[in-house]
Order: sequence, then C-alpha cells, then structure tokens
Amino acid sequence: MILIGDSGSTSTSWCLIPLNEEGEKIFFSTEGYNPYFVTQDYIIESLRKNLPKKYDWDLVQKVGFYGAGCSENKYDFIRDSLKVIFKNADIDVAMDLLAAARALLGTESGFAAILGTGTNSCIYDGESIVQNIDSLGFILGDEGSGAYIGKRLLRDFLRGDMPQEIERLFIDKYNTSNDQFFENVYEKPFANKYCASFCLFIYQHLDNYPWLENLVKDSFRELFRNIITKYPYYKNYKFNCIGSIAFHFKNTLADVCTEFGMPIGIILQSPIDGLIDYYKKMAE
Repeated sequence: MILIGDSGSTSTSWCLIPLNEEGEKIFFSTEGYNPYFVTQDYIIESLRKNLPKKYDWDLVQKVGFYGAGCSENKYDFIRDSLKVIFKNADIDVAMDLLAAARALLGTESGFAAILGTGTNSCIYDGESIVQNIDSLGFILGDEGSGAYIGKRLLRDFLRGDMPQEIERLFIDKYNTSNDQFFENVYEKPFANKYCASFCLFIYQHLDNYPWLENLVKDSFRELFRNIITKYPYYKNYKFNCIGSIAFHFKNTLADVCTEFGMPIGIILQSPIDGLIDYYKKMAE
C-alpha cells in the first residue's frame, strides 16, 4: 500500500492507495502537522488517535508526505515522527508547495501557489521548484492567506474600523471579550489557525457586504504586490492555485488576477486527487 498525505497547518488529507488494481482508494483526514507549530510527540499521538482503526498500518510500503512548513531542515523531524507509526514504510517528505505544483501541473512547467491557512508560491519546471519567493510566514507575511485575511478582520474589529452592521454580526457570532481575542492570538498555540477561522464568517456574509469583499480583495492585492509581481515575467503564467481560500474566494481572486494582468488558471481546494494522478503516471 502507498499512503499520500497533504498537510496544511489546519488539516491533513490522506489517501491510501492499494497496489492491486482492484483495491479501493481510502480517503481520510487528520489534523495538520506543520513542524513549526507541533512537536514530534504531538504528531505521533495525533496519528495514533485519528488513523482509521481497521487497517494494518505496518503493511504500508511507501509514504509520500507533503507538508506546510516542511523545508529541508524539517524533513528528518517529520520522517522520524512518521516512522514510529509506519514502521515498514519508505518515507518521502517534501514541502506542500511541491505537492501543489505536481497536483496542478503534473509534469508541465508553470506557476503554482497555495492559498490556505498560509501562503506559498513558485515557478515549477515540470519536475522541481526552480524559484520560490518566501511568503515569510504568519508573523512577517503570508499575504492573501486565511490567517492574513482573518488577522485583518480581527484588527479592524478591535480598532473600531468595522462597519456597525458587520460589527453586530461579528459580536453575535463570537460573543468574546477583547481580552480573549488577545489571549488566543498572543498566548495560545496555533494563532495562525485561529485567525484563519474568521474567514468562515467572511465567506458567509461576503455577498451581502461589499466591505468584506474589499477586505479580501485588498489582501489578495497585497499578495500580488509583495510576492507575485516579484517573479520575472509573471504575466506570462496562469495563476494556478490550491487551497480553501483560493477555492472559496475564487471570484474575488480572479478579479485581482485581472487587475494585475495575470490570467487565472486551475483552482483546486485540495491537491490529493492531482497527486494520485501524478503518482499513477509516474508508476506507468
């Protein structure tokens, strides 16, 4: 059996692929395992708790794990964690950006990006990433991401810059004191996921309040100004992207792509189906 995992900061999508043609692919999800936000013990215990119980995981022969935060210096951190659970598997670890590129483009060259809890982007040559402009992560950057958009919404609420009608909806939804907001951002773990969670509120009210759409649009403009336009000849590529933010705010994203002269391309919520196709082609 081959196990493919695509891990963001919020969740990991998995697919268990049988080696025989008659076998059925099994899809399931667990928590996200960004090595900058979790420990090895956390990953191990989470997998023990959340892996489907009806399978013998010692039979997995290969694991392909693509993860947010999986830079080369974190490969062993992830590999050693997974080896505790998948004892007999050959384990490959790579960054989630390569998963996005392979899922979106296969073996073709082009531009690929991720817009989920965090942001990332690259130029891909059909085999590997040849250029990557660092998003700088949650604190310093991640423009256009769910965490960035949610942080902007929360900031405008706390500063009193939110329109009153939206402010009332926000208070009714969260019923949380300012001190609790600050505690969740500055003292508790996973502040990036916490900020990104406010994107659900934006999505639910987007069509009724242009102010919310403008907030998202401005976040995407910052993505282009600070990251995308730094790629030479970026207008020659299509904007191919994976992630919940790109998927759910596709129309707003398309408007901003048009503003910056970059055609919008393939937008997927998850790379897992594309990765399955990629691995099948590689096995042919």
